[in-house]
Amino acid sequence: MTRRIKRQYKAFRDDIRDLQTRRPVPGPELEHLDPFLFLNHHGPQVYAPDNLGLPFGPHPHRGFETVTFILRGELAHKDTGGHESIIGPGGVQWMTAGSGLIHSELSPESFKRQGSELEILQLWVNLPSRLKMTAPSYVGLQAADIPQIPLSHGEGSVSLISGEVAGVTGPIKTLTGVTMMTVQLAAGSKVTLKAPAAREVFLYTVKGRLQIGDQQAQSWHLIELDDSDDSVTIEAIEDAVLLFGHADKIREPIVSHGPFVMNTAQEINEAILDYQAGRFNVKLDG
Repeated sequence: MTRRIKRQYKAFRDDIRDLQTRRPVPGPELEHLDPFLFLNHHGPQVYAPDNLGLPFGPHPHRGFETVTFILRGELAHKDTGGHESIIGPGGVQWMTAGSGLIHSELSPESFKRQGSELEILQLWVNLPSRLKMTAPSYVGLQAADIPQIPLSHGEGSVSLISGEVAGVTGPIKTLTGVTMMTVQLAAGSKVTLKAPAAREVFLYTVKGRLQIGDQQAQSWHLIELDDSDDSVTIEAIEDAVLLFGHADKIREPIVSHGPFVMNTAQEINEAILDYQAGRFNVKLDG
């Protein structure tokens, strides 16, 4: 027996300028899936030559982590901690905002000039109160930096970002023991993944339909699983890509205001005042 589908949450369309965007959480029926707070699915789409690129200029964060998966295209990152990178297809950015960072996520000049395919996922992972004011950090990984674990008979693979699968450990050492990966499955293939019953599982269908137990999981849905077992078996009805991870529940109050996620309203006010006072180590030049 493996975990089964408890509920599915369809990602609703919420475009940002010309960027096609879908968001399953937060949504009308689900505020968060502790400790997973937010997921934006940008694209898939094709940008023509001489485009404006991504619209995410300098903006602040405090109290959580952002994990960005570049499935297609490129993403240029720059932040007030002095980190700067351009990550290509298959790469990942893991940023711990902690006590406060200002960062920008924009398209490189070559992307804007030439145009290209683009598909990006950004996931927000909450931090417990004891770590919300931790020192900010950033890791940018290219596709070659991420272990690829093949499934039997060449029917797919796991791209392991953090945690352990089949004796392989992902390159990101997380503050709270988060396991995170993307999984590619060919139609008709099957994979069984560890999903400890005591932990919250995050499963989002980026592409394709899946079979989990006696139910189908639809494309562009966040799949909430029950806690009946320590694993989940997933079968691809058609070629599929999914975002999969699990983490301990934090079980603390969540007070959010735009780019800040804290435990109390007072802490939100302090974050706003610190940002306005320039205490987020501002070094960006626009």
